[in-house]
Amino acid sequence: MKPIQVGLLGIGTVGSGTFKVLTRNQAEIRRRAGRGIEITMVADLDTARAKSIVGDGVEVVSDARAVIANPAIDIVIELIGGYGIAKTLVMEAIAAGKHVVTANKALLAVHGTEIFAAARDKGVMVAFEAAVAGGIPIIKALREGLTANRIEWIAGIINGTTNFILSEMRDKGLDFGVVLKEAQRLGYAEADPTFDIEGVDAAHKATIMSAIAFGVPVQFDKAHVEGITKLQAADIRYAEQLGYRIKLLGITKRRDDVGGIELRVHPTLVPAKRLIANVEGAMNAVVVQGDAVGTTLYYGKGAGAEPTASAVVADLVDITRLHTADPDHRVPHLAFQPDELHDTPILPIAQVITSFYLRLQVADQTGVLSRITTILAEHDISIDAVLQRESAEGEKQTDLIILTHDTVEGRMREALAKMQALPTVLAPIVNLRKEELN
Repeated sequence: MKPIQVGLLGIGTVGSGTFKVLTRNQAEIRRRAGRGIEITMVADLDTARAKSIVGDGVEVVSDARAVIANPAIDIVIELIGGYGIAKTLVMEAIAAGKHVVTANKALLAVHGTEIFAAARDKGVMVAFEAAVAGGIPIIKALREGLTANRIEWIAGIINGTTNFILSEMRDKGLDFGVVLKEAQRLGYAEADPTFDIEGVDAAHKATIMSAIAFGVPVQFDKAHVEGITKLQAADIRYAEQLGYRIKLLGITKRRDDVGGIELRVHPTLVPAKRLIANVEGAMNAVVVQGDAVGTTLYYGKGAGAEPTASAVVADLVDITRLHTADPDHRVPHLAFQPDELHDTPILPIAQVITSFYLRLQVADQTGVLSRITTILAEHDISIDAVLQRESAEGEKQTDLIILTHDTVEGRMREALAKMQALPTVLAPIVNLRKEELN
């Protein structure tokens, strides 16, 4: 049988990795897909570099639209990135009747609903395993392996840069700014790391997982997003003393009590005994809770040329297997039919239910703790643990660390405002969310 012909848009780090993996493992891939898969055309502005990677047997052009217009191309891989030209090219490829594979989490998190609807109308597939957690097959797990389950929640370390920074902060006791510079020097962080350290990248990925798990449209604009830039070494140290580690988590939860879905990214205290709390360096991990299977964990490299290429090629194999299937009965890779999306709302952060870590720098006076606990009680917030430590700011000050039980975030915000107004509270209160993940 004639091999499936693939056109590649962009041959940077992931694109070159995809070409190498596909070439190296050609025989194995052919056996698993049922026919050969060949990249026969590449579009990249740097044509000389592209030719040096793919050799003489592949046509190299500078215009991506030439790939889309080629009637011999069955599948288009989009590895350009961003929201702009990438969206235009993906929509044009779909309109031309091409299947699409993309690693572009930003594009799907913002425009995924529109893209999948267009693919459904045209009878083609859009696959995106590489868009979330690199080489970890979390999309396939949600779409296929866990398809019998009612997903209750997902929590993931889905940005390697921030996990590396947090691991270094904990190991070396350093503040964020110092570790960021080291991460940039080592190549773990970009020169402009904003999307990573502010949580945007993780929110793109959490948005996609939420859509798959709960059958809702992608709604990145409704996600609550916080990064790690304000984290201090003191809080990582205190969390450790209390038996927790701080991770930047992407979290999405089904909330049947209010008929909504939580979608949030923020630094989170996780019990040190949880497997996900021990994921270090630039590694990724995702925990999924299903009603039938219980808790499952997926761990591996979330970035890099060949780990991400592994996911891209897996999508190529999927599409190849289904290429001749009846388009009218094909379920798109979003795992449900686009015209059957639920209108379940994404909840505002004030309605989220979670527990909290609080650190208050207070005057070393009698009655301070009593006043704080009274305010919490007035807002129906119960205390799980209290830790009192001598403050680094001076002898007449103390650090008061409080862990709470679950509460509605809106109540906590009201309580924080009252506590902050106390004359004995000497600095802005640090508040971080805590998840038991059990």
